[in-house]
Amino acid sequence: MDLTPIWLTLKLAAITMVILLIIGLPLAYWLSKGRSIAKIIIEAIITMPLVLPPSVLGFYLLMAFSPKQGIGEWLHKTFDIQLVFSFKGLVLASIIYSMPFMIGPIKSALQQLPLSLSQASYTLGKSERETFIKILLPNIRASVLTAAILTFAHTLGEFGVVLMIGGNIPGVTRVASIAVYDSVEIMDYHAANIYSLILFCITFAMVISVFVFNKYKAKSPLE
Repeated sequence: MDLTPIWLTLKLAAITMVILLIIGLPLAYWLSKGRSIAKIIIEAIITMPLVLPPSVLGFYLLMAFSPKQGIGEWLHKTFDIQLVFSFKGLVLASIIYSMPFMIGPIKSALQQLPLSLSQASYTLGKSERETFIKILLPNIRASVLTAAILTFAHTLGEFGVVLMIGGNIPGVTRVASIAVYDSVEIMDYHAANIYSLILFCITFAMVISVFVFNKYKAKSPLE
């Protein structure tokens, strides 16, 4: 039984989650403050992966980063970077596809915080950056954890997007969801069941941990 697709999937999910945490926290904070046409457009673009068929998103990423045209050709000629049919391409596709799962919960949590928290911090001479890191983030850590775990779990189950931009290269882009599909195609239901069961157990454990943590936080006194 080749478990390489499982380890590759976990690696992809972990990298995607970390990068989206770094990108998502400041972006969610910016989107939570006020409304403008630019913010509405950006938020709509971020949300599109929730409603677009994964194969459509994967197709446009494939076209955009093909080494024979557009951005992909420029990256290949200038930096010798090829995103299509590579692990780096999987990471990029996963970041775009899972972004709404990171941005949405954090943005909503920030918007629900009372304005008095920020105003009191500014009154005490704290900068906007210090207020965000030391005051706002500690008050939404449950939402940040939820967003991180949802992002990780969502990346585990990607299929259409990763297949379109990464293909099916063993040890490079053949993640667990593709391994399940391959196993079913050749009627190796035993292997498909093992891959599926491992993914199910990991995802179930992560979702349960979110519910347990949120229940604990709800019972704990307000800080």
